[in-house]
Amino acid sequence: MAFDADKATLGRRGLLAGGGALGLAGALAACGNGDESGAESENESTGPWEFTDDQPVTSELDSTPTKLVAYTGMAAALYDFGVEVPAVFGPTTNEDGSPTGQAGDLPVADLEVFGNTYGEFDVEAYASWGPEVLLTHFYFDPATLWYIPEESKEDITGLAEVVALSADDGANTQDQIIARHAELAESLGADLESDQNTANKEAYDAAVAALTAAAAANPVTVLACSAAAEIFYASNPATGNDMRFFTELGVNFVVPDNLDEATGSYFENLSWENADKYPADILFLDARVQALQPDALTEFPTWNALPAVQEGQIVAWEAEPMYSYGLAAKSIQALADAITNAKKLV
Repeated sequence: MAFDADKATLGRRGLLAGGGALGLAGALAACGNGDESGAESENESTGPWEFTDDQPVTSELDSTPTKLVAYTGMAAALYDFGVEVPAVFGPTTNEDGSPTGQAGDLPVADLEVFGNTYGEFDVEAYASWGPEVLLTHFYFDPATLWYIPEESKEDITGLAEVVALSADDGANTQDQIIARHAELAESLGADLESDQNTANKEAYDAAVAALTAAAAANPVTVLACSAAAEIFYASNPATGNDMRFFTELGVNFVVPDNLDEATGSYFENLSWENADKYPADILFLDARVQALQPDALTEFPTWNALPAVQEGQIVAWEAEPMYSYGLAAKSIQALADAITNAKKLV
């Protein structure tokens, strides 16, 4: 089975120096009320604009904002709904310049990128660019904004309106989160009834129906997992908004019995010697850039010995899900196809 994952290694570099509060004030003064040299959005700017996010905070502007700066995954979702997002932060490009999985169909070569890795955010460039709205996710705690470095959070959030959507509250599902992104996109000018959005929603609904049917017709066992050099992670399906949704649809996930409570019970740490602890017909393998992919796992004997590996029953798992109908449809359909075609191995 084909497996698609980003060909890159996640790095951790220090925050790109901003220049402090005085430097930021000077940068804003230099750019006035909007730097015309910044990337321009094609969104129609009509006002007034108002949106209540999941913090919950209501943002208001005199007109619909076009100078949007978004976390890459959120930008990809908005772009798929038809909203131009000219600037991003977060994993956007691989080392070879190709888009990461989180970037979806974004035209990455045309974007302003204020940080491409965790902990990296060029505050001075962001200030000079003149943002109107900063958009990102949060997990559980609204005060912890995704990919916003804590040490420069105050400087960053003080420069523009901040809109944050919940990517995980312990109970919400991918389906519900996509709906919230659709509401945000519509507020920013997206036409949810356009031909493209209608087609994307139809594809999504078809994929959801296909996954529901596949899970009922072929109730194979699926292990959500992630691979690192020293550890094989068996993931807890209750802690992922996508897996909560897929469980509702009938997918039979393995539930690890020795979860690591110290890190939030997201997974069980398994040594490679014990990678076969949980028999599974399908491996739902983390496809993010920081996780090892099948071509890098062939040197692990216990990986090669897993029945699902020997049968080629591996499907890429977007462990950070996509939050638009068009993008999500692809991964949901891939899982549906994998379950439909899987042999019962355990």
